[in-house]
Amino acid sequence: PGVTIILRDFEDFDNDVVGTARSFSSSSSSSSSSPVVVISDSPPYPPLPFPEEGVRVVVLRRDLRFSPVLNDPRLFLRTRHVAIVPDRTRNPGVVGLLEKLRDTVEQSGGATRVAVAGVTEGGSPTFSLRCFHLHVDPRRWTLRYTADTGDTGGRCGAVESSRVVLLLRTRDLLSLPFPFSRPFPDAIFIQAALRGWGVQILGGGDYFPAVPLPPLNPHAAWKAQNLREKRREKLMKDLGVKLEVFEGGKERWFGCNRDTPRCFGTIQEGTPQYLLEGRWTPPCCLRGLRETAKHVVGVLESSGVRYWLEGGSLLGALRLGDIIPWDYDVDLGFYREDAGKCRWLREAEEEGGRRGGVEDDEGFVWEKAPQGEGGVYRVYWSRTNRLHVDLWPFYPRDGGVMTRDEWTGHPQDVEFPEIFLRPRIPLPFAGFTAMSPNNPRKFLQLKFGEGAIEKPQYPNP
Repeated sequence: PGVTIILRDFEDFDNDVVGTARSFSSSSSSSSSSPVVVISDSPPYPPLPFPEEGVRVVVLRRDLRFSPVLNDPRLFLRTRHVAIVPDRTRNPGVVGLLEKLRDTVEQSGGATRVAVAGVTEGGSPTFSLRCFHLHVDPRRWTLRYTADTGDTGGRCGAVESSRVVLLLRTRDLLSLPFPFSRPFPDAIFIQAALRGWGVQILGGGDYFPAVPLPPLNPHAAWKAQNLREKRREKLMKDLGVKLEVFEGGKERWFGCNRDTPRCFGTIQEGTPQYLLEGRWTPPCCLRGLRETAKHVVGVLESSGVRYWLEGGSLLGALRLGDIIPWDYDVDLGFYREDAGKCRWLREAEEEGGRRGGVEDDEGFVWEKAPQGEGGVYRVYWSRTNRLHVDLWPFYPRDGGVMTRDEWTGHPQDVEFPEIFLRPRIPLPFAGFTAMSPNNPRKFLQLKFGEGAIEKPQYPNP
């Protein structure tokens, strides 16, 4: 029986966690007191004068000198339910509010696993809690928030406020892979949404009171904001999230960009590691590939180089008008004799990979691969981020067949009749228009066999 209060989201340099703990703990005079567990990443500094009775402080950071048992909050959560309470919240002083939250969970028949109540300063609330649907897509590394349409019986995936009390069964909290991660409450909402847990706001206008938050000085405000951003970045890394999409289309990215390495390492045997983990190409990497492909196509077209979508990129264009969701590069073929028309292809050929490629005016790096890699040219998103477009040089031999001097041994690496390129046709691809063989379906049948378009396959199925 009972509810354990968890205090987790507070700052060492500015908090009222002692007052919050006193308000709820058994040391208070309230008839609705509860055991309190304060969870901190490191020992609070300066030290805080918590009550000796009814409050347990658990430091998550392990210390070589002490048993790790002392760093495990699970050992101190002995009640059936827990309530995660934000700093500066106060016990209402009457029996009922925590019980209402508990009943919301227990009387739902399993439909509600997380009950939510707001926190307000100074009497009656001047706002209402807003509900959102939250879709977690691990395969695409993405979170998507959408407006509540009112068709789920008052249940939702997330609440638009950080000043809320959450109540759930202790066993449910401890079943989460990151039960004590910050920022609160988003870390709980995201993990709950992935499991399909219902989140319900307590009705009836019931709110927990709170003491006002005094204004922070500029340095403390900067420090708090910086910590919030770092915690959110760490949470998204732990959860495997690269992109948040909010109502209205606003995006927040956590993956790679031009100034950081790509999100995956060297590809082994044609299969990226993320596929083996049940995921597709991270959205930040797809963004980089789209940007690089659009740039390369623009340069080739302005230079008069005849090119076309090749291989998996052509497959993606026909299926989706985009890059295949699990692909890790973009493939273009081009007429080898046109290479001299493009300044960057010429310079890459002359440079021969000795200095790591040639950087163009927009920061993309053009490189001629070493011998033995099929004679390919590569254009990288940047020197740091090696997402790239492969440019395969073909030329017509006797009999009107397009061929190359070097082959990679890939099954799709075959000669084909030049008639496919006379003429080339435009196709939508990755947010722009690129040129394609004139009978792309038949071209792909030649490369991949029957049914390649209609029956998507991972590499090395």
